[in-house]
Amino acid sequence: MTDILLIRHGETAWNAVRKLQGHLDIPLNEEGLRQAKALAKHLQNEKLDAIISSDLQRAMQTAQAIADLQNTSLQINPQLRERCFGDFEGKLYSELPELYPEAYAQWRSRDPDFHFPAKTDGSDNHGESIREFHTRTISCIQHYAQLYAGKRIALVAHGGVLECAWREATGLPLNAERTVTIYNASINRFCFEQGPLKLVQWGQIEHLSDDIMDELN
Repeated sequence: MTDILLIRHGETAWNAVRKLQGHLDIPLNEEGLRQAKALAKHLQNEKLDAIISSDLQRAMQTAQAIADLQNTSLQINPQLRERCFGDFEGKLYSELPELYPEAYAQWRSRDPDFHFPAKTDGSDNHGESIREFHTRTISCIQHYAQLYAGKRIALVAHGGVLECAWREATGLPLNAERTVTIYNASINRFCFEQGPLKLVQWGQIEHLSDDIMDELN
């Protein structure tokens, strides 16, 4: 059995104002850096056999803080990236209903095969459907679970990746409403042996308590 710590990156300036990041490479803000430090300190005495991060810097910064205190190297895999949201990226959530009324309504309907309006950067990138994104991320998680069978690993990624793992472990359909909160710098524990992921613990954030954060400050 493989123990998997699936960790969301710390806070970014765009998280704070609810702006869609997707594949855009936004760094941690000051609060996010403090969260990463608190997270790393919390995990310092929990031996990790591998630490794998998305290649976006908000995840890598979070993962590097953990790797530094574990005295181990960091592996990078772009398959752990957040979902690509097409031209929705870089927009505030509050702007979307007015900018893209039809596409926004379809997105909110959770159509598993919906694609976003294409990016206007000349790439004709319509982003990923929920189904495509789910397949990508779960395949990546299972790959590392099998590669490090019988060990404990940390995967540092994004809110969407955590949601995919949660759906896989609970059997929730892709078009069903999400009912859990996904916290920045949270630890979410899964295990894998054969078959789907199994959820062990969700949303561990005691390391981000006011007293601990004040001590770091």
